[in-house]
Formats: sequence, C-alpha cells, structure tokens
Amino acid sequence: MKKYDYIIVGSGLFGATFAYLARRQGKKCLVIDKRAHLGGNVYCESIEGINVHKYGPHIFHTNNKDLWNMVNDIVPFRRFVNCPVANYKGKLYNLPFNMNTFSQMWGVNTPDEARAKIDEQRAEMVERLKLDGAKEARNLEEQAILLVGRDIYERLIKGYTEKQWERDCKDLPPFLIKRLPVRFTYDNNYFNDMYQGIPAGGYNKLIEGLLEDIDTRTYCNFFDSFRNTWHDIADKLVFTGQMDEFFDYRFGRLDWRTVCFETEVINRPNYQGNAVVNYTERSVPYTRIIEHKHFEMMGHEVENCHKTVITKEYAKEYSAGMEPYYPVNDKKNTAIAEKYFELAKIEKDVIFGGRLAEYKYYDMAPVMERAIELSGYGKQ
Repeated sequence: MKKYDYIIVGSGLFGATFAYLARRQGKKCLVIDKRAHLGGNVYCESIEGINVHKYGPHIFHTNNKDLWNMVNDIVPFRRFVNCPVANYKGKLYNLPFNMNTFSQMWGVNTPDEARAKIDEQRAEMVERLKLDGAKEARNLEEQAILLVGRDIYERLIKGYTEKQWERDCKDLPPFLIKRLPVRFTYDNNYFNDMYQGIPAGGYNKLIEGLLEDIDTRTYCNFFDSFRNTWHDIADKLVFTGQMDEFFDYRFGRLDWRTVCFETEVINRPNYQGNAVVNYTERSVPYTRIIEHKHFEMMGHEVENCHKTVITKEYAKEYSAGMEPYYPVNDKKNTAIAEKYFELAKIEKDVIFGGRLAEYKYYDMAPVMERAIELSGYGKQ
C-alpha cells in the first residue's frame, strides 16, 4: 500500500481545497509547493501588523451559500465590499460604472440623462463604422466606445488597458472587452454576489484551516523532486502548475501576462482612504495602488494603526522565470492549449486543475468550486 492517496502539486486555493475535501473523505495527501510558503497567490505577509496581499488583492465573493458556509466554518469572514476608485488626472470616479460615475463625469442626476449621454456617444461610433463599411468593431477602442461611449473610454478605459497590455487600444482585438458592466443606480459595489468578505486575520488563516492535519512541504519543486517517482508513493497526482511545463513544452510555451509589485511602508495611518485606486492615465506607470489595511480595518482601527502599507502594481509581459498571472486567450494560445488538454485527457492517474493547469482565469470561489467538482466530494 502506497503512503499517500494523492500528491498535490501547488498549495493555492485549488490544491488546498482539494486536499481538504480528500482528507474529509478519509484520503491521505501530501501537498508540495516550490515557494517558501503555502497558499499560492492568496498568501498574506504581515507588515506593521497589516496583512499584505503579497500577490495582489483578493476579495472573496460568491452566490454559492454552501461554499460560503464551508469557508466560514474554517475561519469567520469579515464584511468587505469592494468599491474601487479611478484616478484620472487627479479627478476621482467611482467604479464600476454607475450613476455616481456618470454624475462625476457629466453632472447628470437621473438614469434617463445618463442613458441619453451614453447613447449619443455610442451613436457616433455606429455612424463611423457604417461610413467605413464595417459591420462590427475592428479593435478594442471601437468596441469600448460602442459599449459605453467616448468619454468613459478615454478617461477610464483607454490608458488603463494600454498599460495592462503594453499596446495601443487600436491594436488590441475587440474580444478583450466583450462587455462592460454599466449600472444606472448609485451603487459602488463592484460585485453583484450575495456573499462577500475577507477572512478575519487574512487568507493565511483560510489556507491553514484547509491544510490542517495534512502533510505539506515547501521549497519543493515537483520537477526536481517527484517528476519520475511520484507513482512510488501515491496513487494519484493532482497538478496545479503550468500545463505546458508538465508536458515539456511539446507544443510550445503558452503566453501569459504578469504583474510586478512595489510595496512600501508609509508613516501615516491612512494614505488614500480606500483599498483599491486605479490610475487610468497612460502616463502613470502603475495600474493601481493597493492600501492593504482597508481590507480588514474599519473606522477607528485605521487611525489606531499608525502606519500603512501600500503596493503599486505594474502590468508586464511574461517571460520564463516570472510568475504567470493571466492567460492570453487569443487564437494562437487557445489552439496550443487545446493540444495540451488532449494530452491531459490520456494522462493516467493525473488530475489537472486550477488557473495554471487549465490555462483559464479563475476568481477564488469558482476555483474552489472546480476543486470540489474534480475531487468528487459529495458524489459518493
């Protein structure tokens, strides 16, 4: 009999959730991670008593009551509603696009006034396309204006998007913006989900609870340690790393976008008054500033913590050795990924799951739901 039922490569939310559910089914798991810590990209680092989201901000949100109850059974979640703000040339606009945004931009007060303004600007692009003999948007700029008009596009979309992709919006394909949420209510809640929050004490508490009583190893690279020997100690492998790497880049490397971070301690209790502020000018090199204390501290707690920690985010082109963040789902990469998916189907006793292994962007709740699905939990 082998020592483990599963070796799980990667301790992010997919791997940790899979391990948690496997343990509840009486299975024994070993979770390995090449990093110095567990938790993948939801890992938090404590700086000046503040839980810093080391790999970018994470806000848990879902309509799945069972999942919400599951995570709250592990660690209680504190109320947090994501209400980001956009800074364009020093003027602030509420996000997502809603009546507060339209009032700040045009001075309108009613939904009818806002709709009329957007429809007027959309009509200008419709007419331009008609004159050019085009039946649909030919690039991201045209697509965005068709959706929300020129003013919102130029102030809140254009510069931010060009920083994300390091290309002019006229050179980006329209499918990158299939839709843009527009609300004709005074509602700054970024997500529509019923359940939203942050684990009390940070995401490390959630990961610790998921991995309680499970064998784990950090500083453990699967390809160096277990690539050819995992069958000797486990019945099955759960792989959450990059699929192209697992198959030795047989069909070439998949492209990614990545993010770089600059984190600093500020000697004041409150830097920007909000957890997330997007900088939508192209000339500002970073895409947003995160002030981490606002994810968990409220009211007097903010002022009583005399320092604050901010992180500036910079979008970058991915290259080998960097952390992959966002898949580039264009035709070329989709075709390559499909070839790897076919190989994965015939791989014996290996389960591929999560953002990297499926070449698919996941929010936190959906990736946990995917782990539940692939673990077979509740189907017995």
